[in-house]
Amino acid sequence: MKGLSIETAFGQVIKELRKERKLSQEQLSYDSYLDRSYISQLEHGRKQPTILTIFQLADALKVKPSVIIAEVERLSGLT
Repeated sequence: MKGLSIETAFGQVIKELRKERKLSQEQLSYDSYLDRSYISQLEHGRKQPTILTIFQLADALKVKPSVIIAEVERLSGLT
């Protein structure tokens, strides 16, 4: 069965990790050196991240990039 689109799944993963850590989009943007509006666009599936962006977000969220990717795979039905 097909799950969410990759863009939507990625946004959902980032939003859930951010909320679990009680971070605002503004704080995550500061910690990851990314613009707050870009964080919002990622969370809404409107933008697609580069590999560098994934690593910056992972570092700011204190998880391995592979954790983010694995969760996106799960939500999108690719595993």
